[in-house]
Amino acid sequence: MSNSSYDYVIVGGGSAGSVLANRLSQGGTRSVLVLEAGRSDFPWDLFIQMPAALTFPSGNPFYDWRYESDPEPYMDGRRVAHARGKVLGGSSSINGMIFQRGNPMDYERWGADAGMESWDFAHCLPYFRRMENTLAADPDDEFRGHDGPLVLERGPATNPLFGAFFQAAQQAGFPLTDDVNGYRQEGFAPFDRNVHKGQRLSASRAYLRPNKSRSNLTVLTRAFVTKVNFSGETATGVTYRRNGQTHTVNAGEVILCGGAINTPQLLQLSGVGDAQHLRNFGIKSVVNLPGVGENLQDHLEVYIQHACTQPVSMQPALDVWRMPFIGMQWLFGRKGPAATNHFEGGGFVRSNEDVAYPNLMFHFLPVAVRYDGQKADAKHGYQVHIGPMYSDARGSLKIKSSDPTVHPSMVFNYLSTDQDRREWVEAVRISRDILGQSAMAPYNGGEISPGARVQTDQEILDWVAKDAETALHPSCTAKMGPASDPMAVVDPLTMGVHGTKGLRVVDASAMPYVTNGNIYAPVMMLAERASDLIMGKGTLAAQHTEFYRHGISPLERDTSANGQALKG
Repeated sequence: MSNSSYDYVIVGGGSAGSVLANRLSQGGTRSVLVLEAGRSDFPWDLFIQMPAALTFPSGNPFYDWRYESDPEPYMDGRRVAHARGKVLGGSSSINGMIFQRGNPMDYERWGADAGMESWDFAHCLPYFRRMENTLAADPDDEFRGHDGPLVLERGPATNPLFGAFFQAAQQAGFPLTDDVNGYRQEGFAPFDRNVHKGQRLSASRAYLRPNKSRSNLTVLTRAFVTKVNFSGETATGVTYRRNGQTHTVNAGEVILCGGAINTPQLLQLSGVGDAQHLRNFGIKSVVNLPGVGENLQDHLEVYIQHACTQPVSMQPALDVWRMPFIGMQWLFGRKGPAATNHFEGGGFVRSNEDVAYPNLMFHFLPVAVRYDGQKADAKHGYQVHIGPMYSDARGSLKIKSSDPTVHPSMVFNYLSTDQDRREWVEAVRISRDILGQSAMAPYNGGEISPGARVQTDQEILDWVAKDAETALHPSCTAKMGPASDPMAVVDPLTMGVHGTKGLRVVDASAMPYVTNGNIYAPVMMLAERASDLIMGKGTLAAQHTEFYRHGISPLERDTSANGQALKG
């Protein structure tokens, strides 16, 4: 057993951990250790560097923790697989590379809760801008950043199927927008992507790798943290396993960045959680925090697939015999079908007039294929991914063993609420309406999935229960909130874990509510802002910039009143 000491020990070298490693090690005065349980994101690893290879790491134990839910009670007892990155860069090294901030109203909702005032959109916007280098945005655009480490390319969306889809959306009554991450999210447009010059730009590549030579920054891969060590209620360091040996490292502060599954599991294993539950496994309680593992949220999605009557889709690129040629194109020029994530465009809509901002997100692909690489039985095809974005369904995560290698119990309770079921029916019907418009007629070879047999509300819900997959956005299991909230885990002013000293959480688990889009960008923003809170250097000044609100003119806007209406 070896001993050493650092100012900061960061548990998890994923999206948030990469940001913190960069920011906390700046200036060379603070020693930082990053402990990542997975492998390194080697530059020659095609599965994680080639954008179109995104289907290969999921389910592969070399890259993926391979979690799955318990039998979901409202989905006929199905277990839903949850891929989570087990590699430097975390899930940003295996995800779909889609960059969505969420709607400004998401952060107004955060800021409307007691004690969360400093997490409204005006306080978050400067951090989105700090991390971004948005190539497609006007340099004078006050919403977008232009010199951050995260280079964002806009999807070209030049395949004729994208043009037809955008036109069909307008025919169905939905607008286009200039930038879904700008003034107006609502509408359809090409999407920003974490793809730069034909290669995946993970959090590790953007934040960590350019700074790994800093003398005060140490990054260890294949280092599996098994416990946070305490003296009383003060975190003193961690225990981890590496190369078959157990190590203890001391820390001025321990920062958990393992994500919405790993972080609450490690907290519970370390004695921070519901004391009664922990006693069942012989774990001594350090701090009784019943909110650890609760408030679990996610996005569920389905694929609505169509055959394509014209040879314009990317379906042939899925043929095994073509893959060597496509791979060579990418290897020697970073071009061709392998140089894109194919999630190049989509949109955000409101499915009913009871919601204040878009509750559905569409991803359109000029190919019909599932996330695991299973392609539809069609020579050519296309599809949309669709699902509710801020469902009121809530789940929980609990350890089921004191052995840290045993995955925790997770129940998401998908389809468990009236709101969720209503919005699922609306989502499928709106998708079909768009795909059935005349603009798509020259390409529409008929619906493959779910197919004509699924028509009634109940048939739609039955199909969703049978066929839906997670969009891979688990979150909110150690939510920010004041100590007066019995279910809050993280202090929103310091990112410290309530009732402890020297222990912080910075990742998707700290989000109080899931945002209405892919969560990579919000996690990166949260980590950027947390880095300033941790160093006590003062946060960036709030930027009070007007953004689009449906049905409300600028003169009528009252942020505080609107925010209060979003609580819940």
